[in-house]
Amino acid sequence: MAERKKGSAVIELKDVHKYYRLGDSVVKAVDGIDVKINRGDFVAIVGPSGSGKSTAMNMVGALDIATKGDIFLDGVNIEHLPESVLAQIRGRKIGFIFQTFNLVPTLTALENVMLPMMFQRISLKERQARATQLLEEIGMRPRLNHLPKELSGGERQRVAIARALANDPEVILADEPTGNLDSKRGEEVVEMLKKLSKQGKTIIMVTHDMEKAKYADKIYRLKDGKIVNR
Repeated sequence: MAERKKGSAVIELKDVHKYYRLGDSVVKAVDGIDVKINRGDFVAIVGPSGSGKSTAMNMVGALDIATKGDIFLDGVNIEHLPESVLAQIRGRKIGFIFQTFNLVPTLTALENVMLPMMFQRISLKERQARATQLLEEIGMRPRLNHLPKELSGGERQRVAIARALANDPEVILADEPTGNLDSKRGEEVVEMLKKLSKQGKTIIMVTHDMEKAKYADKIYRLKDGKIVNR
């Protein structure tokens, strides 16, 4: 496969819709959006609660499928792939960062970062080495063997970022990554995401915080499932 350069298209949504039926009503969570995201872009998706921003991110992350439309990842239409293939794509190409961290409470910081690599059949020695390196790079070396309950909110989100990077994914999806952090720790997190973008990672961040969204290169505003401006 030819090497893909920073700036080439990595994600494209074409006339994407997502509808849910509630009784006799149809909820149009995403109602016909077209988005093209290039490699290395730092994109923020903003909008009020219920605007469709998290639904759109879940479809990009192959966690959900569209009711109508096409979603391309590296030129491959993921809307027509079986779940077994989608699971492999999620494991190799996409890293997830959540507002609530979603760390395994019984595992140490090091073990949490090692976990995604286990599903890619990476050797224990390599998992330990890579996880240690990732945590060291984000200033967590003294906390490798601490459980999540022994870490601050900012430290837990740093571990979550390291875990998202474990399999060296092309795309990082961050759903309200600063929502449970104070202003200072939140700025540290978005600065880390900005740095990853400069290193060539594609970052898609869902947020309701316009101050944090300003760190992004592009901002998509959603309202009632539609992009209202860019």
